[in-house]
Amino acid sequence: MLTENQLKDGDTVTVPTNLKVKGLSLVVMIDTKVNNTRLVDDDHDIDCKIKRIGAMKLKSQFVKKA
Repeated sequence: MLTENQLKDGDTVTVPTNLKVKGLSLVVMIDTKVNNTRLVDDDHDIDCKIKRIGAMKLKSQFVKKA
């Protein structure tokens, strides 16, 4: 049974805090919307594309469902 806060493929999520991009001098700003997420079984839970940054891998603990 799915709970209302459980993520699934294609969900839109937001970033609740500023996140530094590891290895780059970029920052994903607070309240950035991330569309068309894809869940994966890896050390990072979410594959996505963020406007002006490109392809990213995020951990589900650093996002909230929009």
